[in-house]
Amino acid sequence: MTQTFGTQFKPKEIRLKKEEKVLEVDFEDGKSFSLPAELLRVESPSAEVQGHGPSQKKTIAGRRHVGILGVEPVGNYAIRIDFDDLHDTGIFSWETLYDYGMRKDELWQNYLDALKEKGLSRDP
Repeated sequence: MTQTFGTQFKPKEIRLKKEEKVLEVDFEDGKSFSLPAELLRVESPSAEVQGHGPSQKKTIAGRRHVGILGVEPVGNYAIRIDFDDLHDTGIFSWETLYDYGMRKDELWQNYLDALKEKGLSRDP
């Protein structure tokens, strides 16, 4: 049995636009995504945000103005994003970034719904 390891989605280019608080990612398949820092922060794949299973996911409030300080490569499969609220433990694989790009509207609406349900706000 042959297994292939690697990634199905590979970025051609990643651009951090600090002023706009956006990470832009162009993938080899021609798809391009503009991902807001706030969305990346509240959906961080870190255990701090996601927990250790779907039932443990936290709703992160007060991040309307969060920015990205920097982006660092992690091997050939991911990046680590340093947010200006000092969160820096999420490893964003290429698959995660692609998924977030494809489901951006859905993720954003789920985030807004979770804030409302818990009586929380995007504002600090």
